[in-house]
Amino acid sequence: MANSTDTATVAPAPPRARATTGRRGNTLLRHVLIATVVGVVVVIATYQIEPFRNYQLATIGAYLCVLPGLILLTGFTGQISLGHGALMAAGAYTVALTPDLPFLFSLLAGVLVATVLGAVIGVAAARLHGPYLAGATLAVAVSVPAVTTTFDGLFGGDAGLTFAVSPAPASLGAYFPFERWQAWITLLGAAVVMLLLANLVRSRFGRTLRAVRDDEVAASLAGIHVGRVRVLAFVLSAAGAGLGGGMFALLAQSVSPGAYGLTLSLNLMLAIVLGGLGGLRGAVWGAIVLVALQPLADWATSGLDADPALQQRLEGTLPLAIFGAALIVVMTTAPGGLDALVTRALRRLRGARRSDPAAR
Repeated sequence: MANSTDTATVAPAPPRARATTGRRGNTLLRHVLIATVVGVVVVIATYQIEPFRNYQLATIGAYLCVLPGLILLTGFTGQISLGHGALMAAGAYTVALTPDLPFLFSLLAGVLVATVLGAVIGVAAARLHGPYLAGATLAVAVSVPAVTTTFDGLFGGDAGLTFAVSPAPASLGAYFPFERWQAWITLLGAAVVMLLLANLVRSRFGRTLRAVRDDEVAASLAGIHVGRVRVLAFVLSAAGAGLGGGMFALLAQSVSPGAYGLTLSLNLMLAIVLGGLGGLRGAVWGAIVLVALQPLADWATSGLDADPALQQRLEGTLPLAIFGAALIVVMTTAPGGLDALVTRALRRLRGARRSDPAAR
């Protein structure tokens, strides 16, 4: 009887293992299919829009390399980083300092440098929480101009570095727009980041991240190494920041400390809060808002009948004011960010259609 009881207890384990494996396979397949469909639609769209819009689309792709990792760090682990501008600078300067290498290898080198820097910062800040962690990473963001000025022979000082980027492959045609090629590269990088992180947050490691975020003491009692998890999250986020910095170097074909200062780090944090910290889709809304912010500010200042000096001052401060006002409105109406607001609106629309006899 004892043997039969043991057999009955152990027998259900393999089916559960197979079911878990099947769910993981289904999740990966679903994400790959979604990424493929979205990629095809975006490629078709790049042929229908003008070069400047392709450049804006490429900028959205560059931001989408950074923001998902920052959402993973803040939304899923509860760590606040104000130093991701410095990590992006590490990736961008690495690309600028290796112009003789193929761009893919320069980009991978930038990701590696940013990952190592993120590991150092993550280990140093593993025991810090809340405002203390934010202050430590803030010091890293502020140090970027000082480092480039101190080693101006290597980093070019305040003027930065310029470099040439290889044009689109000849197989695409002699007159293939470079902006469209930039959009393809950055969006491909964004798709890789989103695909990897989307599967990661659905895995056991994703559940571990949420456990650490919700209650570190309970997670530690459950056998989770909290410090190691926090460092790994910071490393993954730093890798995305390095990739995004390299993509921005591709877009501008130059790097300077002013482009990767404290303002960029603050904008990244505001973007994920505005987009929504509950899921990686918030990164998409945050990237769109960051790219649309400056044209919106330019449109607002162009409609003002003011002297040129006042307009110039407004061009520098109005984007932040618009960003802040939008953040207040969204946080008041939808604390979950734009993603939660859109999701709620779609649910209401579906409910209205189901309850409408004419629609049925």
